Amino acid sequence: MIVTMVSRQESAAATRRALLDATRELLAEGGQQAVTLREVGARAHVSRGAAYRHFADKESLLAAVGAESWDRIAEELAGLGEPEAGGAAAGLRAALGALLTVSREEPEVYRMMFTMPAQDPELAIRAAGRAQDEFLRIVGTVVGDERAHLYGAMLLTSVHGIASMHASGHLDPQMWQTTPDDLVEALVALVTREG
Repeated sequence: MIVTMVSRQESAAATRRALLDATRELLAEGGQQAVTLREVGARAHVSRGAAYRHFADKESLLAAVGAESWDRIAEELAGLGEPEAGGAAAGLRAALGALLTVSREEPEVYRMMFTMPAQDPELAIRAAGRAQDEFLRIVGTVVGDERAHLYGAMLLTSVHGIASMHASGHLDPQMWQTTPDDLVEALVALVTREG
C-alpha cells in the first residue's frame, strides 16, 4: 500500500484552486450576486471556513479571479513567441482575440479583469501589467517599440469597446453589418499598414 502525503502547501494550493474554479462557475451561472464566500466554499466542497482563510472578503476573491485571467492571457501571449516573417499580424490578431474570447465565454470574469479592487489593487495591477507587457511586445513587432504604447493603448481600448458593445447588445450585426471578429480584423489591418 502506497501512502501519499500531501503537504500543507499542496493542500492549500488545491483548496485555493477549487475556490477559484467554483467562483468562475458561480459567476457564469448568476453573476456577482451569486458569489458569496459561503456558496463558493460549498461549491468547492471544502470546509465552511476555507474560503475565509484564503480570501479576506468577496472583493478579494473576485479580484483573484480577474488577476488569474490576466495571468492566463499573459501566458497565452508569451506562448506566441516571436512572430516569423510576415506573422506579426497573426500575433496581433491572436492577442486581441484572447481578450475577446474571455469577454464572450466568461463575461462576468471579463468584468472582474477590468474592475480595480478598492482594498488591495496590487494583485490585479501586477497581473494586468504582465499581460500588457506581453501585448506591448507583440505590438512592438508590428509598429516598433517607440510606438508600441500608443498603438497598444489604442488597440486595447478599441477591443474593450468592441467587447462591451457586443456584451450589451449594442453591436447588433443587422445595425452595424459587422461582427467583433470583423472589427478586430480591421484594427489589425489598420495597424499593420502603419507599421
